[in-house]
Amino acid sequence: MTDALRIEGLRAGYDDFDVLEGMSLHVGAGERVGLFGPNGHGKTTLLNAISATLARREGVVSFFGDRIDRARPQEIVVRGLIHVAQANSLFPDMEIMETLELAAWTPRARADKVANLDKVLTLFPRLAERRRQQAKTLSGGERQMLSIGVGLMCAPRMLMLDEPTLGLSPKLKDELADAIGAISAGGTPLLLVEQDIAFVLALVDRMYLVDHGTITREIDRGGSVDHQEIMDMYFGTETAP
Repeated sequence: MTDALRIEGLRAGYDDFDVLEGMSLHVGAGERVGLFGPNGHGKTTLLNAISATLARREGVVSFFGDRIDRARPQEIVVRGLIHVAQANSLFPDMEIMETLELAAWTPRARADKVANLDKVLTLFPRLAERRRQQAKTLSGGERQMLSIGVGLMCAPRMLMLDEPTLGLSPKLKDELADAIGAISAGGTPLLLVEQDIAFVLALVDRMYLVDHGTITREIDRGGSVDHQEIMDMYFGTETAP
């Protein structure tokens, strides 16, 4: 079966500095994959390079077998590869319903707009309760729900989430984990960047350790690597092979 996402030898960075040093990885169709590692080592840069919000310098990016490494960001969205970025990038003065409806702008998304809106409001009942509130009046957790809702309104064939639990309380993390689990259970491939190791372990099939712009280890959740060993790798007390 063709992978949902395949990356080979990807290089990208800022000014004259390469952050990604020839990174390669894949996400299978229907698979959930996590990325973890120290801050500043390339996880967000990778997602930005995949979605073409950051220029790629070298490498191949394929989405369901078709190369997209020369595609523009809007073309990638039209294909159904949806990136929910950090920092709740929403229009602050727009109401929740306006924001969700605006997100359904591609032909695929317009065709499924009603069904997807029902799915989002069922998945995030807080958004349904606050549907006429402006985005700027929402709590951090509610804004994150809205950001993911916007991604779902784009009718994703695959979803990339960049640190969705950043700054959230444990209760909201649990709610978000349930929602993300429900999304992936429907068959949507997932690439998840997250600092909370327990959160990642509960949601993904495999994980990649990102260190200095490269993949230094691949971890199968069903393998022998446990939570403590992952924490040791993350904090640098073990040298990853």
